[in-house]
Amino acid sequence: MMSWTGQIFNNFEIPTVGFFTSGACSAAMEPHRPPSPSPSAIGGAPLRPPGAPGGFPIPPGGIGPRKFGPPKPGDQPPWLEETQGSIALMINTCNILELPFMEYLANQIGKPVWGVGPLLPDQYWKSAGSIIHDHQFRANRRSNFTEDEVITWLDSKPRGSVLYVSFGTEVGPTIEEYQQIAHALEKSNRSFIWAIQLSSGRRGPPRPAGQAEAEECYFPHGLDERVGERGLIIHGWAPQLLILSHPSTGGFLSHCGWNSTTEAIGRGMPILAWPIRGDQFYNAQLIVKHLKVGYMICDDMSTMVKADVIVNGMERLLGDEDVKKRAAFLGAQFQNGFPLSSIDSLDAFSVFINHKTYLV
Repeated sequence: MMSWTGQIFNNFEIPTVGFFTSGACSAAMEPHRPPSPSPSAIGGAPLRPPGAPGGFPIPPGGIGPRKFGPPKPGDQPPWLEETQGSIALMINTCNILELPFMEYLANQIGKPVWGVGPLLPDQYWKSAGSIIHDHQFRANRRSNFTEDEVITWLDSKPRGSVLYVSFGTEVGPTIEEYQQIAHALEKSNRSFIWAIQLSSGRRGPPRPAGQAEAEECYFPHGLDERVGERGLIIHGWAPQLLILSHPSTGGFLSHCGWNSTTEAIGRGMPILAWPIRGDQFYNAQLIVKHLKVGYMICDDMSTMVKADVIVNGMERLLGDEDVKKRAAFLGAQFQNGFPLSSIDSLDAFSVFINHKTYLV
């Protein structure tokens, strides 16, 4: 979404179509943040925008002192201005995941709203039901393990027994919370893959590779020796699609970035949600409250997440057969490839644009 371009196109009488790269839930919920945030808002009673259908997750207005939380109450989300000048809106989602939210948005803005995603690599959709090899479309990434080594390690573990832990390349927990994660993984008896970015523990926008390496970042030195074959600690880039598509992986501790969320859901993976900023909070509530394929790491995200809480979350996620069944059922709906509803939306978009062009 680039709202600053709207006036330029308007000056030349060029119609625009807005494109929202995240999901419809976050698009629907951002304008309706509660005016008085509470640190416990994430775990409270459901709060829905006016006129919204049932099933909407709670808008996480209260996240305490987290530096990169949702915009302040009263601030309009940046995408809203663009949609006001656009003739339609396209969203990186599909009916399977967010149909009620897209219908709500269409009713609110009075314009066509199309779900045209999830926009993931073509190989993701062609490999439905099998293990995906990331190197086929994400080559030359720095890591201390090869894909073959990761597969060999996963092959040695029982089905659904491994917890995959990974946060985004731009955001993640604090250094202190990374230490708590290390304590939790050591304390638990669960097998795990922990992908640690080169910039882990550092807040703010991503730095160039050389600068990020020069800064003090977190790495759990000695943890691999203490846990032995129970854990695989990847420093740098991890073949995430491979890990999520492997049958030994049973859960995903994630920051709930939209791409990671859709990648996991499309492979039937239960999610332990640890949102850090922005739309991640809405994505987390979509997972927990609407789709019901995961849990929040904790209800009060304003406090530091400690090892005992992490262990409890791991056990709750990996031990809940109902969540596993719902996640598997949802993932099975993507087994035939790119969603048919999104193909239909792209066709509808083409017809809509051709009609607009004809009228002009």
